[in-house]
Amino acid sequence: MLPSVELSDYDAASELLRALSAPLRLAIVDLLTDAPRCVHELVEALGVSQPLASQHLKTLRAAGLVATQRRGREMVYRLVDEHVSHVARDTIAHSREQRDGA
Repeated sequence: MLPSVELSDYDAASELLRALSAPLRLAIVDLLTDAPRCVHELVEALGVSQPLASQHLKTLRAAGLVATQRRGREMVYRLVDEHVSHVARDTIAHSREQRDGA
């Protein structure tokens, strides 16, 4: 017999996955896995506008996945927890395997 499951126990994990559900946010987390970055670095790497990148960074901050630190006039974004990078990179790897038929 299977143990009883309380669905509310999965709320936080569901919120995390929701925050990562946009391709741009997943790409931002992937880039932040390697090192903290300023907005202009993310904009350049992703080829998107600064307002669009900032909007997605705001969502990631609200979800508690990234934090900021001021460096002169710039805000530097970093991942709060390395578990997020594992979730993102494992998801990316899995989707590539599925796509490539592995």
